[in-house]
Amino acid sequence: MRKTILIVTNSFDLHADLILAMLAAKQQPVFRLNLDAFPRDYQIAQVFRQAQVSNQIRHLPDGQWLNLNSVGATWIRKSAEFSYISTDLSPQELAFAKQEAEHALQNLLLMLDCYWMSHPSALRSAQWKGEQLQRAMRMGFRVPISIVTNCPEQARAFKNAIPAQMIFKAMSTPSLASEELDQDQRITNGLGTTIVDEEMDLAAVAELPCHFQEYIPKQYELRVTVIGEHVFAAKIHSQDDERTAIDSRDMSAEIRYEATILPPELTQRCVDFVHSYGLNFGALDLIVTPDNEIVFLENNPAGQFLYVEQLVPELNMLETLADTLIKEAQCRN
Repeated sequence: MRKTILIVTNSFDLHADLILAMLAAKQQPVFRLNLDAFPRDYQIAQVFRQAQVSNQIRHLPDGQWLNLNSVGATWIRKSAEFSYISTDLSPQELAFAKQEAEHALQNLLLMLDCYWMSHPSALRSAQWKGEQLQRAMRMGFRVPISIVTNCPEQARAFKNAIPAQMIFKAMSTPSLASEELDQDQRITNGLGTTIVDEEMDLAAVAELPCHFQEYIPKQYELRVTVIGEHVFAAKIHSQDDERTAIDSRDMSAEIRYEATILPPELTQRCVDFVHSYGLNFGALDLIVTPDNEIVFLENNPAGQFLYVEQLVPELNMLETLADTLIKEAQCRN
């Protein structure tokens, strides 16, 4: 009997939609857990009896039950706010419900004995940008000169000391947490990597620790996606348009993306970096300077990759990810 693949994500994840279609075409059993519908649209039953544990979840809209002991691989994609049957919970009821639902969810997941892409504890340990920079340096990458501080004097001294312009870059999300608010509550939808000019008041740094770096001149950028042992590299010609010269994530600019082959040593270093966390997936952002020097920016442990494949179809990452999950799931038989 074929092991099941569990996909943990939300209802709006196009990556998961496409992978589900591929798995269905390959007749691979799969169960999707949408966290924005959990626990409202799901029932769980965990029974602990002496040396035996029963671990089940049911998707109420279609009645599908999954015995989690039959899961051979789990793909952790995207998180979301939980949903409940009652929509009028008091603030304390809602706070308690979130904590209990999180405990129930982690109980379900952490009891699994399967292949992970990637394990929740590995995902959590891999998300901290400062630790990433330290690890990258240890593994031989050059990184931008950086500071995290809530001391305005330190920020000003750093700006004056570095040989280039200074940039601000959010540590958590460039959306500035806008996705957690209703549209009418948002001040802005986000802030990308930004040059800190003379008009910006660094006194505001006292409010919250901020992440500043030296600006690195770019010849082009690389998005390197690691899926298991497979490596896919896309060259991003971010300097072709002024809108992407500082931050290539401005998708309004139709810049060139093309497939490229990395030198073997760099390929292995990217794989080793991702695997050093116990991850089986990672999306690394690198800069190639005008002098052809590689500079590490960050690793996204559950990063987006569909947009890269849409721009560079020969990078067949969706198919590779689906096949990796299937192969690893059946290894658990």
